[in-house]
Amino acid sequence: MHMDIFSHYTTRFEARKEEEYSIQEYLEICKKDSTAYATAAERMLSAIGEPELIDTHHDPRLSRLFSNKIIKIYPAFREFYGMEDTIEQIVSFFKHAAQGLEERKQILYLLGPPGGGKSSLAEKLKALMEDVPIYCLKGSPVHESPLGLFSPEEDGKILEEDFGIPVRYLNTIPSPWATKRLNEFNGDITKFRVVKVRPSVLQQIAIAKTEPGDENNQDISSLVGKVDIRKLEEYPQDDPDAYSYSGGLCLANRGLLEFVEMFKAPIKVLHPLLTATQEGNYKGTEGFGAIPFDGIVLAHSNEAEWQSFKGNRNNEAFLDRIYIVKVPYCLRVTDEVKIYEKLVKNSSLANAPRAPNVLKMLAQFAVLTRLKEPENSNIFSKVRVYDGENLKDIDPKAKSYQEYRDYAGVDEGMTGMSTRFAFKVLSKVFNFDNTEVAANPVHMLYVLEQQIEREQYPGEVEKRYLSYIKEYLTAPFVEFIGKEIQTAYLESYSEYGQNIFDRYVNFADLWIQDQEYRDPNTGEILDRNALNDELEKVEKPAGITNPKDFRNEIVNFVLRARANNAGKNPLWTSYEKLRAVIEKRMFSTTEDLLPVISFNAKSSKEDQEKHANFVNRMVEKGYTPKQVRLLVEWYLRVRKSS
Repeated sequence: MHMDIFSHYTTRFEARKEEEYSIQEYLEICKKDSTAYATAAERMLSAIGEPELIDTHHDPRLSRLFSNKIIKIYPAFREFYGMEDTIEQIVSFFKHAAQGLEERKQILYLLGPPGGGKSSLAEKLKALMEDVPIYCLKGSPVHESPLGLFSPEEDGKILEEDFGIPVRYLNTIPSPWATKRLNEFNGDITKFRVVKVRPSVLQQIAIAKTEPGDENNQDISSLVGKVDIRKLEEYPQDDPDAYSYSGGLCLANRGLLEFVEMFKAPIKVLHPLLTATQEGNYKGTEGFGAIPFDGIVLAHSNEAEWQSFKGNRNNEAFLDRIYIVKVPYCLRVTDEVKIYEKLVKNSSLANAPRAPNVLKMLAQFAVLTRLKEPENSNIFSKVRVYDGENLKDIDPKAKSYQEYRDYAGVDEGMTGMSTRFAFKVLSKVFNFDNTEVAANPVHMLYVLEQQIEREQYPGEVEKRYLSYIKEYLTAPFVEFIGKEIQTAYLESYSEYGQNIFDRYVNFADLWIQDQEYRDPNTGEILDRNALNDELEKVEKPAGITNPKDFRNEIVNFVLRARANNAGKNPLWTSYEKLRAVIEKRMFSTTEDLLPVISFNAKSSKEDQEKHANFVNRMVEKGYTPKQVRLLVEWYLRVRKSS
């Protein structure tokens, strides 16, 4: 039976409602379920869940990137593409904190460039924090643990023996509010009630966010709360009930406090954070006792703030209490494309047509701007190696992934074009043409150039970025779109290619063996010189300089391939080098294509049909009819000018 939206909503609301227990019942629950008294780090770990282990040895791309190691993929962070290292460090932090090591007293600090994913990670961690419920004293303004009422020295042993609660969980103090209640109850602890609640971002239960105000009015109360003036009619100023527990540390007790742009805050404001993380409690602004804090502080900011904070001698006490996790930009084109796809999928552009390669080109450009230029090697080769490609046959100067990484140092990916900038470019590209919402690479190249000029980068940066567009995006795109057009032009393209391939291999084999060729249909005989002429017709347009070696290499490849292919020749596309050579032979002239591909009026019905077929085949490849026209006209224009 399909549940309607209203009953679904009610069920969900019911599931989140508070359940109430006596202290005795709570301790019985602890006996059966250790999450009932788990620390924030332990609850976070159980929300993150077990990782999937991926043995990269079996995947050629991953084995190059992770040198055959086994990597962990956490399902909770599946949508964070290309961030395996960052995620692994965050999980390690929670793991160590959960084990009660030094990390539990440290501030988790995400350091990275703007628009690189720090806030999304923080949002995700807050959402995970909502997964596991907590048990707290009913009415406590700081959602404190019932275990804070017990003393480790006096009650620790009994609690461990009777309810299996390890003594280390009795490390929090009761809040001033609980101490006042205990006095009112004459020490009768059974008068307290315990509620089971779900941490909540919206209701600020065990999850809170605090931001620095400006220098002048920033005060410590945004973290520790302050007196509620309205209550002073009933209570004296230093009474725990006159206090408003509205500071970030009060609200986020037992959970997660997100401190945005933390190092913009003056140092005096950060002091309570130190005592809260180090000692598990902090002082309010009034004279009553300390307030407990058992939670995680998560901060994030960009490099500039961190550097100026770090450079200030007064902040030394703070520095070794911070656990830094770097969140650089994504440096792998394939993962960057997935980030854009995720963005597009969650927007109204989800079904808008986009031409093949359009996201890939943007991703390549973004990654180019983020990489450190390598020494005596081409930066675009580096982009491809970082994406796990093997360039052995393509660029002999390319280095291995590890060599590039070592030379670049630890700060790579902390500068360059942000994902936000890329999104701005994308939205402009989709909306460039006012008659259809669609994206294609020609508009992309144009919009990118314009955006870069608008951003007013320093002179040499702008020059470098524009040269990347020209050299690594436009030039390969001309080649790519040329191939797209040509393959759509040739209806029987693959058959034609296979014929050239089979014939070439046959002739090369005979030429190597110094035999002549007899045509089975015409009986015509070709001697070694004639065979050489025929072979050169294929090799010359492709600029093959050492035909003898090339022919030997191809024939060896084919003989090996035939053995695994029931004696038949492999596909003509199976050997990259020869495929390129054959394509050059097929398309040595764009002139043959013109009557079919151009959008001018057609002279004959036959040409018109061929043109319509050409457009249909381009549409099958993923272009809209309008884009086909734009691309063809752009291609012919670029070809003429080059």
